[in-house]
Amino acid sequence: MNQALQQFLTDHPRLFVLTGAGCSTDSGIPDYRDRSGAWKRSKPILFQEFMQRAAVRQRYWARSFLGWIPFSQAEPGLAHFALASLEAQGRIVQLTTQNVDGLHQKAGSQQVVDLHGNLAQLVCQNCGEKESRSWMQEKIASLNPGIDQLTARPAPDGDADLKTDFSRIIVPDCPICGGILKPDVVFYGEQVPRPRIEAAYQAVR
Repeated sequence: MNQALQQFLTDHPRLFVLTGAGCSTDSGIPDYRDRSGAWKRSKPILFQEFMQRAAVRQRYWARSFLGWIPFSQAEPGLAHFALASLEAQGRIVQLTTQNVDGLHQKAGSQQVVDLHGNLAQLVCQNCGEKESRSWMQEKIASLNPGIDQLTARPAPDGDADLKTDFSRIIVPDCPICGGILKPDVVFYGEQVPRPRIEAAYQAVR
């Protein structure tokens, strides 16, 4: 372990931890920016675009269908396990993550605030109905025969670099009200739910 980090942990027995994309890159989940902060690829989808344009949702779900497969199979890395170990020792008061991969929980951490949500769950933007990601994967596969035969390179947050005729993609609606289903994560241009922010601030205090 880095000597400066070891000394920091010795000097501060109670920790608030905030993690981001770099914590999961060793697990095979790509990040958005390089070391200087520049975008590695085009900027992520905006919430307003997703809600307003059916074509954007078709493109999103086709890519996300393929990207979810390696994303959901990712395993925690050394950093995830180290943080879970520190929590088990009573050292971590709260772990807040900007990641949506659930890898901290897979590693054993329990005091976790998913600041930006979790990609494994969906929520209807009309009635609030919750659905699992496995439900969406099955529906997309059944409505779009052959989509599971396409190949694409994994991209950040369960996305994938895919080129196809997105206009042919059929996107499932909410089974309760027919509304728009969206991953239960915070898109760019969307507000982080206030209770999550307050939980983080309270832990710091």
